[in-house]
Amino acid sequence: MRADARKNRDHLLAVAGTAIAEQGVDVSLRDIARRAEVGLATLLRHFPTREALLDALLRTSFEELTAQAGELEASSSPEEALATWLRDCVAWTTEYRGVTVLMAAAIEDAESALHASCVTLRAAGARLLARAQAVGAARSDIDGADLFALVAMLAWLGDQPSLAPRADHLFEVVAGSILTSAGSGGVRVEPPSSGR
Repeated sequence: MRADARKNRDHLLAVAGTAIAEQGVDVSLRDIARRAEVGLATLLRHFPTREALLDALLRTSFEELTAQAGELEASSSPEEALATWLRDCVAWTTEYRGVTVLMAAAIEDAESALHASCVTLRAAGARLLARAQAVGAARSDIDGADLFALVAMLAWLGDQPSLAPRADHLFEVVAGSILTSAGSGGVRVEPPSSGR
């Protein structure tokens, strides 16, 4: 890709990220183009569909969260790794309003542009969960799919204006329910910091 095309693409992604954080994933593509001061045709040349735009916007974050899981496996106790990753994953999903609905649909749809990234992210969380379960630090009756659903549920709470004030407390309740007292070693489960 030429340098000017890369610059235009990066600008569109930055503008789209801001628009989605403010208005949610259903923000008009025309509005994104207007904010970026380009025509809709220019936006569509770079990102022919809404899902292609979202995939490009979210892929880096998915990759960072997946890489973080690997780093936490190597540097933290199993319970600390799981608690930290869960907190950061929920915090990230609340940055973009409505992204949890897309993630939940994409993980079941192999044709979705977001499918592979969601599956990889779920697998990273599942590894952290299994590692914590192996030392008795996490309950044994949940799996990676459950953990992914809990992330989506906790992020959804943050998207609801009437429930958002309860989101931090409920995060602590849910995370505390995942980690068992036998293996948690006193790990304090901090709620995610809101991206908004």
